[in-house]
Amino acid sequence: MTDRRRITRRDFINGMALGVAAGSSLSPLELMARAARAGDPYPPALTGMRGSHPGSFEVAHALAWGGRRWPRPEARTDDVYDLVVVGAGISGLAAAFLYRQRASAGKRVLILDNHDDFGGHARRNEFTVDGRQLIAYGGSQSIDSPGRYSQAAKRLLADLAIDTDRFYEWFDRGWHARHGLVRGIYFSAAAWGEDRVVPNVLPYYGLPPEADLAAAIREYPLSATARDSLLSLLASARNLLPGRSPGQQARILRRTSYSDFLRRYAGVPEEVVELLRDTVLGLWGVGWDALSALEAWRMAMPGTGGLDPGEPDGGAAGPDEPYIFHFPDGNAAIARALVQRLVPAAVPATTIEELVTARIDYGRLDRPDADVRIRLHSTAVDVRNANGGTAEVTYVRRGRAERVCGRHVVLACYNCMIPYLCPELPAAQKEAIEYATKVPLVYLGIAVRNWHAFERLGFYDFYVPRAELMCNFGMDFPVSIGRYAFTRNPGEPTVIHGLFAPTLPDRGLSAREQHDAGRRRLLEMSFDEFEDAIMRQMDGALSKGGFDAERDIAGITVNRWPHGYAYEYNDYSDPPHWGRDEGPHVAGRARIGRISIANSDASAYAYVDGAIDAADRAVAEQLGLA
Repeated sequence: MTDRRRITRRDFINGMALGVAAGSSLSPLELMARAARAGDPYPPALTGMRGSHPGSFEVAHALAWGGRRWPRPEARTDDVYDLVVVGAGISGLAAAFLYRQRASAGKRVLILDNHDDFGGHARRNEFTVDGRQLIAYGGSQSIDSPGRYSQAAKRLLADLAIDTDRFYEWFDRGWHARHGLVRGIYFSAAAWGEDRVVPNVLPYYGLPPEADLAAAIREYPLSATARDSLLSLLASARNLLPGRSPGQQARILRRTSYSDFLRRYAGVPEEVVELLRDTVLGLWGVGWDALSALEAWRMAMPGTGGLDPGEPDGGAAGPDEPYIFHFPDGNAAIARALVQRLVPAAVPATTIEELVTARIDYGRLDRPDADVRIRLHSTAVDVRNANGGTAEVTYVRRGRAERVCGRHVVLACYNCMIPYLCPELPAAQKEAIEYATKVPLVYLGIAVRNWHAFERLGFYDFYVPRAELMCNFGMDFPVSIGRYAFTRNPGEPTVIHGLFAPTLPDRGLSAREQHDAGRRRLLEMSFDEFEDAIMRQMDGALSKGGFDAERDIAGITVNRWPHGYAYEYNDYSDPPHWGRDEGPHVAGRARIGRISIANSDASAYAYVDGAIDAADRAVAEQLGLA
């Protein structure tokens, strides 16, 4: 019987790789001995279960779920800081940077984080495959539409020497065409009766305009009725709500899920509904069963082209920009650029090009002689205002409670933990914070020894309807920066990026209810479950191109984020007037004396500029007290 867990036994011990090249013949005991001699492993190069990794969340769960309390230590760990930040994600790092930039010189800052790496969801992954270093992203993916950023967010990128115009040089927009690759759909045997890969003609994925739509759809493993219905839906722009005024259309679309809109008004078979349902998982973390048909109209989904609900498309003022602003490690590059400014001794780089391949010296992040210190493995458990114009933070590091004091504190952690951290939080503010729930998701980094199978089949990524695990997987963006080059030929190793969003579709559950259920499921899943499903899916999609998961997969990193994307209001299940400027999050982020709140949750916006804008606001609040 084929052993589908060979990768786990070969490369992982307790879900954690020990930093050797894939394919090592060393025994587990020899690997452990080598790791012990080398000291702590390098966080970006760790594989296995990452993201919210074992050791990062247990203290928080004990506090929030178990009601555990830690005694306040009598002695402080350090002298008083000017600013203590809880959370070393982009918002927390940006708050530290902006505070130092705007306050008088020489301010001392401590940043605490519960993980073994900084960046929060902006996580960097590294692999070494057959002697070649591969860089990938394990969370926050790209700088989306920087021309529409606030002035504060634009200024921060400029201060970090991140010039997004350079991506027009770095991002090879002709790469896919040169290699003859298009987007595909993988229909799995488990869900659709047979394993089949076909061209993807759905919106935001599809073939060039000259492609024969009918010929492409004939390859889909659907019934003849469903194929005809899908073709009609994609090709037609008729108004499916005839005789209704724009206002009437808007009301119907807002109170009807897009899945139900397809059933009731487009009259398509269930096969077509299920084919389209999960196309939006990567954006919202739920499918079209929990999103409005009005949102589908905004995204120009099939069947909405003839509608006129009389509403703007919701886009902010600004230029239309291509989706190309992607570092090889995603927005971990922004986090690294912030750390370079805050703790320059730890980051041997002076340019963005050097930063991409720089190796961080984690031993220099928390040095007593530095003005800014980043302290990892440290989970805050109590934050309160104190006497003398200060606030105190008690945190747990390696099982021991410690206490620090700051003239200002910024909570840039997971927003829904704040009611458990701050005993002074008013009941109304606590209720406002608890309305939202994070969107659970997993970003999978899969190092492969070559991409011959993709070339032979003619696809560079796949949408997977009714997926067992990955709803999308494929090759990363073709970006080359400085000494780091994207793969040039199919014989070279590369990283395949996969996305898993745990949902319970078509059960009448709202987005928030699906997020809560998905988070529970995600926390229960083992690395072996992920590995087995990844191998099944990739073999099913790519075996006809000569792919063999046992042979060709060199390593897997599961970036698990049970508390992932910030919650964005959904006009199907939330009041339609709620958005970035109105909703419970506004009351939830109110200042509590010397304590301010900065995270993307507090912006109700799951993008980098939402995190930066929250940091800008929190720093302004605290400097107003100085």
